[in-house]
Amino acid sequence: MTANPLLKKLGLSDNDRVVIFHADDIGMCHASYAAYVDLVDDGLFSSAATMVPCGWFPATAVFCREHRSTKTIDIGVHVTLTSEWDNFRWRPVAPISADSGLVDDEGYLHRGCEPVQTQAEVGAVHQEITAQVERALAAGIDVTHMDSHMGCVFHPRLLLTYLQIAQQYQLPALMLRPTISDELIQMFGQVEADWIVQQASALEAAHFPLFDSIVGMPLDRHENRLEDAKQILGELPAGVHYVLAHPSVDTPELRAIAPDWRSRVADYDLFMSEAWRREIERAGVTVVGWRKLRDMMREVQN
Repeated sequence: MTANPLLKKLGLSDNDRVVIFHADDIGMCHASYAAYVDLVDDGLFSSAATMVPCGWFPATAVFCREHRSTKTIDIGVHVTLTSEWDNFRWRPVAPISADSGLVDDEGYLHRGCEPVQTQAEVGAVHQEITAQVERALAAGIDVTHMDSHMGCVFHPRLLLTYLQIAQQYQLPALMLRPTISDELIQMFGQVEADWIVQQASALEAAHFPLFDSIVGMPLDRHENRLEDAKQILGELPAGVHYVLAHPSVDTPELRAIAPDWRSRVADYDLFMSEAWRREIERAGVTVVGWRKLRDMMREVQN
């Protein structure tokens, strides 16, 4: 594949490495909100995304609004179509009917992506994503991008809706560059994989920022976090990359909600650490946020 055109737009060479360090699930609970507050002041993340249907979204919005004039708050909408925990659930933002396929028998968003991707009415999904973006904007957040909780929108039935809404609001949306892979074909089949690549090609031609890779810090283990992060960073080739984590402070609430709480706390500790800061500096990568990419995209499109 040719070099990512973003490199040239950023004034870099085809051999450079650009990374967004991204914090997911902000506002899901108090622990994720508190981690975000600390990371804005002293941490190493260059981007975050908030879960609008969740209980600590209002506090996240207040923090972003109050600090808008003094700090660069780079935060997007973490499009949330699922509610995965057993003892901590949330409902849609939009007034969704029970027969829309977007909620389970209890009226909550489904625990997993499969029922959303196969059963939810596309119109209901469009209504819900739009409502989440609108609520974030109305709350005073200068939304920098859109991405997807649990990757639910990355399915042929839902992807076009996600991209259409991103284009409507002139928001970059998390998406890989157009390339066919065995994994993509296995997930969707050849015809639908080809269609997804066509959509990505059209986005890149329209100056949407796309990524060469999306890499997540593991949620199934928490030991040796620094070594895991060093390995991820060391293996990134030239291009533009998205490294995401799920930072949260250690609280009784988090332990009660999330069986993977240790990994989330490990992410927080990692991105607050001087040791990781030194590794990033040593790696020689260029760290950017979504805001820069959003503003570059809008300048070309307007």
